Amino acid sequence: MTQIIAVAGLLLIFGTTAGVAERNLIPTLDNHPNVCPDQPPEPEWMQNINVRESYKRLLIQQIYRAQSMERVVDSQNCNCPTRYPTWENAVRFYTERYASSEYWDVVEATSEYRRQANELRRAAMPICEAAGNW
Repeated sequence: MTQIIAVAGLLLIFGTTAGVAERNLIPTLDNHPNVCPDQPPEPEWMQNINVRESYKRLLIQQIYRAQSMERVVDSQNCNCPTRYPTWENAVRFYTERYASSEYWDVVEATSEYRRQANELRRAAMPICEAAGNW
Protein backbone atom coordinates (compact mmCIF):
# COMPACT_ATOMS: atom_id res chain seq x y z
CA MET A 1 0.00 0.00 0.00
CA THR A 2 2.85 2.35 0.83
CA GLN A 3 4.41 1.64 -2.56
CA ILE A 4 1.15 2.46 -4.32
CA ILE A 5 0.89 5.79 -2.50
CA ALA A 6 4.56 6.56 -3.27
CA VAL A 7 4.11 5.71 -6.96
CA ALA A 8 0.92 7.78 -7.13
CA GLY A 9 2.74 10.71 -5.50
CA LEU A 10 5.62 10.47 -7.94
CA LEU A 11 3.24 10.31 -10.90
CA LEU A 12 1.45 13.39 -9.61
CA ILE A 13 4.71 15.31 -9.16
CA PHE A 14 6.16 14.29 -12.54
CA GLY A 15 2.86 14.86 -14.32
CA THR A 16 2.59 18.38 -12.91
CA THR A 17 6.22 19.14 -13.73
CA ALA A 18 5.81 17.87 -17.29
CA GLY A 19 2.72 20.04 -17.75
CA VAL A 20 4.56 23.14 -16.59
CA ALA A 21 7.57 22.33 -18.77
CA GLU A 22 5.33 21.76 -21.77
CA ARG A 23 3.52 25.03 -21.17
CA ASN A 24 6.89 26.84 -21.14
CA LEU A 25 7.66 25.47 -24.61
CA ILE A 26 4.56 26.94 -26.22
CA PRO A 27 5.55 29.90 -28.39
CA THR A 28 3.77 33.20 -27.90
CA LEU A 29 2.89 35.84 -30.43
CA ASP A 30 4.81 38.45 -28.46
CA ASN A 31 7.69 39.78 -30.49
CA HIS A 32 10.25 40.75 -27.86
CA PRO A 33 13.83 40.85 -29.14
CA ASN A 34 16.52 38.91 -27.29
CA VAL A 35 19.09 41.68 -27.73
CA CYS A 36 18.62 45.43 -27.47
CA PRO A 37 15.06 45.26 -26.13
CA ASP A 38 14.51 48.97 -26.82
CA GLN A 39 14.80 48.55 -30.59
CA PRO A 40 12.66 51.10 -32.38
CA PRO A 41 9.60 49.50 -33.95
CA GLU A 42 8.94 49.69 -37.65
CA PRO A 43 6.87 52.72 -38.58
CA GLU A 44 3.20 51.98 -38.15
CA TRP A 45 2.42 52.65 -41.80
CA MET A 46 4.87 49.88 -42.75
CA GLN A 47 3.17 47.43 -40.41
CA ASN A 48 -0.22 48.32 -41.88
CA ILE A 49 0.82 48.46 -45.52
CA ASN A 50 -1.55 46.97 -48.07
CA VAL A 51 -0.65 43.40 -49.01
CA ARG A 52 -0.22 44.40 -52.65
CA GLU A 53 2.39 46.94 -51.55
CA SER A 54 4.25 44.67 -49.11
CA TYR A 55 7.19 44.32 -51.50
CA LYS A 56 8.02 47.95 -50.62
CA ARG A 57 8.13 47.08 -46.94
CA LEU A 58 10.56 44.23 -47.67
CA LEU A 59 12.89 46.61 -49.48
CA ILE A 60 12.86 49.10 -46.60
CA GLN A 61 13.58 46.27 -44.15
CA GLN A 62 16.57 45.13 -46.21
CA ILE A 63 17.87 48.69 -46.58
CA TYR A 64 17.59 49.10 -42.79
CA ARG A 65 19.39 45.80 -42.22
CA ALA A 66 22.21 46.63 -44.66
CA GLN A 67 22.65 50.11 -43.19
CA SER A 68 22.73 48.63 -39.70
CA MET A 69 25.40 46.06 -40.54
CA GLU A 70 27.42 48.71 -42.39
CA ARG A 71 27.33 51.06 -39.37
CA VAL A 72 28.51 48.28 -37.06
CA VAL A 73 31.39 47.32 -39.36
CA ASP A 74 32.43 50.92 -40.08
CA SER A 75 32.39 51.99 -36.42
CA GLN A 76 33.60 48.63 -35.03
CA ASN A 77 30.89 49.20 -32.43
CA CYS A 78 27.73 47.21 -31.82
CA ASN A 79 25.97 49.15 -29.12
CA CYS A 80 22.20 49.18 -29.41
CA PRO A 81 21.78 52.66 -30.98
CA THR A 82 24.37 51.76 -33.63
CA ARG A 83 22.85 48.42 -34.51
CA TYR A 84 19.21 49.48 -34.15
CA PRO A 85 18.78 53.18 -34.98
CA THR A 86 15.45 54.75 -35.87
CA TRP A 87 13.93 53.81 -39.20
CA GLU A 88 14.10 57.39 -40.53
CA ASN A 89 17.27 56.97 -42.63
CA ALA A 90 16.10 53.76 -44.30
CA VAL A 91 12.66 55.22 -45.05
CA ARG A 92 14.20 58.45 -46.39
CA PHE A 93 16.65 56.49 -48.55
CA TYR A 94 13.81 54.35 -49.92
CA THR A 95 11.65 57.42 -50.60
CA GLU A 96 14.42 59.25 -52.44
CA ARG A 97 15.54 56.28 -54.54
CA TYR A 98 12.72 53.78 -54.92
CA ALA A 99 9.32 55.30 -54.09
CA SER A 100 8.40 55.66 -57.76
CA SER A 101 10.15 52.49 -58.95
CA GLU A 102 8.42 49.67 -60.75
CA TYR A 103 7.71 46.38 -58.97
CA TRP A 104 10.57 44.40 -60.56
CA ASP A 105 13.07 47.20 -59.85
CA VAL A 106 12.08 47.06 -56.18
CA VAL A 107 12.36 43.26 -56.13
CA GLU A 108 15.83 43.47 -57.70
CA ALA A 109 16.92 46.15 -55.22
CA THR A 110 15.60 44.04 -52.33
CA SER A 111 17.77 41.12 -53.45
CA GLU A 112 20.79 43.39 -53.74
CA TYR A 113 20.35 44.86 -50.24
CA ARG A 114 19.78 41.38 -48.81
CA ARG A 115 23.02 40.20 -50.43
CA GLN A 116 24.87 43.27 -49.15
CA ALA A 117 23.51 42.82 -45.61
CA ASN A 118 24.46 39.14 -45.61
CA GLU A 119 28.03 39.96 -46.67
CA LEU A 120 28.35 42.65 -43.99
CA ARG A 121 26.81 40.30 -41.45
CA ARG A 122 29.92 38.11 -41.50
CA ALA A 123 32.07 41.06 -40.41
CA ALA A 124 29.49 42.46 -37.97
CA MET A 125 28.77 39.20 -36.15
CA PRO A 126 32.04 38.94 -34.16
CA ILE A 127 31.81 42.62 -33.21
CA CYS A 128 28.26 42.18 -31.94
CA GLU A 129 29.02 38.87 -30.23
CA ALA A 130 31.85 40.57 -28.31
CA ALA A 131 29.39 43.29 -27.24
CA GLY A 132 26.76 40.70 -26.27
CA ASN A 133 24.33 42.00 -28.90
CA TRP A 134 24.03 39.07 -31.28
